Amino acid sequence: MATHRQPAGPFALGTFSAPEGPRFPGLLAEDRVLDLSGTLAGAPSDLRAVLDRWEEYLPVLHSLADDPHLDRHPLDGLRVHAPVEPRQVFQSGANYRQHVIDLEVAHRSPDDPRTVEEARAEIAAVMDRRAAEDLPYVFIGLPSAITGPYDDVVLPSWAEQPDWELELAVVIGRPAQGVPVEEALEYVAGYTIANDLTDRAGVFRRDMKAIGTDWLRSKNAPGFTPLGPWIVPAGSIADPGDLRVTLRLNGETMQDESTKDMLFGVARLVSYISQTAQLLPGDLVLTGSPAGNGIHWGRLLRDGDVMEGSITGLGVQRTRCVGEAV
Repeated sequence: MATHRQPAGPFALGTFSAPEGPRFPGLLAEDRVLDLSGTLAGAPSDLRAVLDRWEEYLPVLHSLADDPHLDRHPLDGLRVHAPVEPRQVFQSGANYRQHVIDLEVAHRSPDDPRTVEEARAEIAAVMDRRAAEDLPYVFIGLPSAITGPYDDVVLPSWAEQPDWELELAVVIGRPAQGVPVEEALEYVAGYTIANDLTDRAGVFRRDMKAIGTDWLRSKNAPGFTPLGPWIVPAGSIADPGDLRVTLRLNGETMQDESTKDMLFGVARLVSYISQTAQLLPGDLVLTGSPAGNGIHWGRLLRDGDVMEGSITGLGVQRTRCVGEAV
């Protein structure tokens, strides 16, 4: 498929199936896939089982990637699924400076007396204060919202303002609790791509303003988190804080920003989450979305739209939107 862009490094990992066959964890190298369930000790049935033994398996995976004698499947003959089924999904909100400014301006009250320039300046000051006070904002998503990187996405009939949010996703490789920032990257197995779809109309509860955001309703419909195509090992990504995040809608570029614009980087987010929750192998940490969402452009998702999302070194996902039959 043209959508499969070769990932960075000697290999990447994914979940695959032959036509009508069962899913299996695979190692991708040069457009050919090695079935890890029949190769690794312990015969892991899925990629999460590989991540459960990440430190043990990683050097073996490097050896397998270099072995020319192993039987491999051509990638073009396989279906590509979401690379991992996580136990937990942690999502960072309001983590890109320009994205937050754009959203705040878009959601201004009609009677807001400030000019657009004044509103932007005030919101930028708030962003600077958040960064200085070291307070990430993280909430929880549902694994059931995850779908494959080339699967159709059904837009629920009740979603009034469905929007895209392409994000760098962190994949955890070791149990992590109470981890200091300086050690946090040691717990990262790799990186992948997530598109965290959001119904903008459902984010804020109009009937309960004091309670605030409704992430269940706005972000967790089935298929609202296309994931993948691959997990690229952390060692193949020189700097997760300097990657290009690009989303095209029907061929037109809508998001094109560097992860340099994140207020809180990968290490800070992993450490922050681990102070409260225990991160487990295969868990995802979504790091937030850059500027360029549909609410900013005044163009939200509709039936027939095709989204193509890419991040430097992580490949490309391509998903088509389908309106829910009513």
